[in-house]
Amino acid sequence: MEFTQILPWAIFGAITVMLWAMFLFFTGDKNRATERLDELRDPRLRQSDSDEGRSSAAMNVLEKAAPTLSKALEPKSDLERNDARLRLANAGFNSPNSTQMFWGAKAGLGLLCLFIGGAVGFVKYGTSMNGLVTMGIVAGIGFYGPEIWLWMVRKGRMERIFLALPDALDLMVVCVEAGLGLDAGMRRVSEELADSAPDIAYEFSLCNMQLQMGRKRREVLRDLGLRTGVDDVRALAAVLIQADKFGSSVAQALRVQSDTMRIKRRQMAEERAQQTSVKMLVPLVLFIFPSVGVVLVGPAAIMMMKNLFIE
Repeated sequence: MEFTQILPWAIFGAITVMLWAMFLFFTGDKNRATERLDELRDPRLRQSDSDEGRSSAAMNVLEKAAPTLSKALEPKSDLERNDARLRLANAGFNSPNSTQMFWGAKAGLGLLCLFIGGAVGFVKYGTSMNGLVTMGIVAGIGFYGPEIWLWMVRKGRMERIFLALPDALDLMVVCVEAGLGLDAGMRRVSEELADSAPDIAYEFSLCNMQLQMGRKRREVLRDLGLRTGVDDVRALAAVLIQADKFGSSVAQALRVQSDTMRIKRRQMAEERAQQTSVKMLVPLVLFIFPSVGVVLVGPAAIMMMKNLFIE
């Protein structure tokens, strides 16, 4: 066996051993004190024992390696850093080290896919241009994969909050008209919608926790609009800030906002219903019309071919 044939396998084995050594080095069990501190920083970690068992060793590796991996990708300007933090907050990641974890995940997946693509390219194509192209494509997929995943998670969460907000506002109107304050109403709504609408329930519970810690209501509501990324939540926050500033009826403001959002949600549903006829043209043309054409024209074409061959 020649050296050029052994070299790709040797590189693949060395990379595998190195990754496994890094995995064993960074993997470690956290003590209970560290877990309690993490739970105090991020209330979402306070879950059941079944959910705690789902935390894999890969997350521990990422948490320990993120400070080192994120240094190469961490933006220098505050504008880019705030933009990344806002996009992560819109997706539901509000922990202080979420941006560091995100950049570390990008760098780690990029390097991992670079090694995998290089190993696959060298094994399949050898030290040629095709091997380098394969390595670059796989590394690009690993590097930009977290960005695509974050965009999908962010878009889905914003849509869920938009769809659940009218029902949450109706419950809040009932709570306010029953005699509860805005803070107590938000806490009650978060408890009632914890199962059906966990995203908006988590945002309301976080706002209530910030209010209990002594933050001003105006700042908490403004952060709620920025953190969710939904325009209607920003409008709701502005309405509540104005109602709190001028002393107007909070229940009336919530009712008007709820009716407006419900009309907007119905209009969006009607718009999507009208788009179905246009969207159905693509599967009709690609899948249904060819099969119908084969069924209708097939027998006639077979008979014509038989007649031509007989003649």
